[in-house]
Amino acid sequence: MSETIRIKYFTDKIEKLRYIDGKSDWIDLRAAEDITLKAGEFKLVPLGVAMQLPEGYEAHVVPRSSTFKNFGVIQTNSQGVIDASYCGDNDQWFWPALAMRDTEIHVNDRICQFRIMKNQPQIAFEETDHLEGTDRGGFGSTGKQ
Repeated sequence: MSETIRIKYFTDKIEKLRYIDGKSDWIDLRAAEDITLKAGEFKLVPLGVAMQLPEGYEAHVVPRSSTFKNFGVIQTNSQGVIDASYCGDNDQWFWPALAMRDTEIHVNDRICQFRIMKNQPQIAFEETDHLEGTDRGGFGSTGKQ
């Protein structure tokens, strides 16, 4: 069963959204205007779309694997999350770019990608003095300090 997302395009200069060459369940987003950035400059890159996500879903927006190589920009919030309430007629999606070198991004350049995910279910925290899992120690998944 597929979900339906209503989409509004703010320009006809970008390609319509589609899955990435049938290889992934991520969908590319494109720059909706030409952008010139000097090293160290920040810009919200307009993506030329607004969407009405299905109730109970959110969009996760991240750079493409080639974004830094091609454009020398990083996404300032690492991962963007767009919830279903951001669905108005003027709620265009933007991508927060920080230039690490002088660069140009052109209309229709694939700059980032997104997928929708179900919202996290309501959870309750139960306080305890002891956890049953194996104590690996260290930091994160490395188990080392």
